[in-house]
Amino acid sequence: MAQTVHTSILRYDLSPDPEAKQALDETFAAYGAMFTMLDEMLTEENGANLVTLHELAYETIREKTGLPARLVTLGLRDFASNRGHPISPARLPLDEKLFSIKGPASLSLATVRGRIIVPYDVAGYSNGSINIFAAQLVASNGAYQIDIGVTPHANRREINIMTSEGILSRVGRLIAGLANAAVDKAEGANKIAVIEQALRDIDSAADEARVDLGKSRAEEYRIQTRRSEIEADRRALDDKIRTAMSANRDDLAKAGVARQIDLEAQLAALDNALSAARTQLQEGQQALQAILATRREAEEKLTALKRSLQHLHEASDTAAVRNRPTDGAARAAAAVSRLTGVPSEDKGASAELDELDRLHREQAIEVRLAQLKAGQN
Repeated sequence: MAQTVHTSILRYDLSPDPEAKQALDETFAAYGAMFTMLDEMLTEENGANLVTLHELAYETIREKTGLPARLVTLGLRDFASNRGHPISPARLPLDEKLFSIKGPASLSLATVRGRIIVPYDVAGYSNGSINIFAAQLVASNGAYQIDIGVTPHANRREINIMTSEGILSRVGRLIAGLANAAVDKAEGANKIAVIEQALRDIDSAADEARVDLGKSRAEEYRIQTRRSEIEADRRALDDKIRTAMSANRDDLAKAGVARQIDLEAQLAALDNALSAARTQLQEGQQALQAILATRREAEEKLTALKRSLQHLHEASDTAAVRNRPTDGAARAAAAVSRLTGVPSEDKGASAELDELDRLHREQAIEVRLAQLKAGQN
């Protein structure tokens, strides 16, 4: 049968807990030891024939490495196909017997410590194919991923493996775009129109943030509900195991303990998924708060800009009436007002502020004096 040639690679990014990571590291180490053993056992006369490899090395490798039987079989094929060519980055061949998808957030992997449950995220698709195997487990810089050769059923554009722009990043761009310098750089443009467009962008981001927030809350609830169900099943097994032990039915007790271990593995995976969901929920809440604050700022800027433009218009109407020695200063104040978007203060307002400052200073003096007198008494 001809080997299926896949046109795309689907990637799962794994998030193993410390125990699962240790199991994966030991499996990679055992796989490397298998290749070393094969190099030492084989001679040029033996060649790299797969049948010969199996007869000479299968049982020995199984006994000394503890690798799953299926992984040894695939490893012998891997060695025969790549003898003399180093494998980098480290990878293990996989098939449907060595890993399986358990649900939308976790999968099962065969290791030297037995099968483990590992949470995963779907990273996306990329063009290309992997190797002679249907899938592979890759270790690189302390991270793990599973690459699977696939052929998409729909005619669609392949997307590169990359994370989409987070809502917080988009909010950051919106905030930066509302800075005075950014608005002033829009030379020749209607600054009011610029800020009004920013308001529309902010409203759109707010809608997205609310949708993401709702999804995160639903995901948190779903995971928490499933976790409660599994925890209840695990606790219920305690009484059953004790009953079996009191009846000297160690076989039933052993089956109950085995089931508990499986449930605990699922709980560990769900805990990781729950932590990720809560982190995403927290980011969504922060994003929505930032968006609402940014909208308030944009509305204030728009009001100040309109007031500034009205002030400049009124000033230009009276500029032709008479020229005063202070006209130069007025023009400078108008320029500052135009650039900052805030109208310059008139003398009356300045006098009021001076009076307010004087009253505040006198009050501070009275308070300090009262404190000194109280200290003497």
